[in-house]
Amino acid sequence: MTSIPKKVEDRLIASLKRFQPILGSAKARDVNESDTVIIVTDMISEVFGFDKYTDISSEHAIRGTFCDLAINIEGKIQLLVEVKAIGLELKDNHVKQAVDYAANKGVDWVILTNGTNWRMYKISFGKPIDQELVLEIDFLKLNLKNDDDIDTLYLLTKEGWQKQVMVDYAVQKQALSRFFIAGMVLSDPVLDVIRKELKKTCPDVKIKNEQIQSVLLQEVLKRDVVEGEKAEDAKKKISRAMSRSLHARDSKVDGANPSIVTPAICPTPPESTTTAPG
Repeated sequence: MTSIPKKVEDRLIASLKRFQPILGSAKARDVNESDTVIIVTDMISEVFGFDKYTDISSEHAIRGTFCDLAINIEGKIQLLVEVKAIGLELKDNHVKQAVDYAANKGVDWVILTNGTNWRMYKISFGKPIDQELVLEIDFLKLNLKNDDDIDTLYLLTKEGWQKQVMVDYAVQKQALSRFFIAGMVLSDPVLDVIRKELKKTCPDVKIKNEQIQSVLLQEVLKRDVVEGEKAEDAKKKISRAMSRSLHARDSKVDGANPSIVTPAICPTPPESTTTAPG
């Protein structure tokens, strides 16, 4: 992760000290949604560094409905924030409402929060529209002396957003997802390696990639990582990346473009609409 500027780190530590008691008190009093929105707005400003008067819009209208807050970066809405009462447990139907808001506006990111719990979702504009939980924070459990906790908070800051740290984090998380790893294990290059290593161990046994794949599918990997939409999406991304690798390799052999570098087989970060500070 990008190193945190000292000024930002100091702000995160100070605001963590300030808001944990506030949230604890509000949760004990079971304050309503409107009061939770006030606390969340202050947190977005004081903890995460967004200007309350220029970066944050409240009750943002989207096709006749409203989301609680919208966050502007470089003059464009980048985040929608759906707020629930602090005592309310966040549920899937809350996510759907927030995602619908984002889809109607063409926004890639949604935060769902009740003040204490913060969830960041990346929206996928496919058919159907889907969302991926990228980050979840329990603000009351954060430790200001724990560097990892401060790093996690930095992902949600304006400064971090301008440096695309959340985008990079989401790409890394996708690359290390069980679906992507399972798809990679079942790919031909990996099966080739396994077959060659098995051949070294058992030189007299003839083994085909299809046999290895069958064992992996039936006895090694769990069904939920090789079946379903997310598994299929991972397979498609791996297949496309490998096709590019083969094309680059063939081009080098033919001398068409000897400078081509074989692309890495990992998810491609989405294009950012923000400009990193110089």
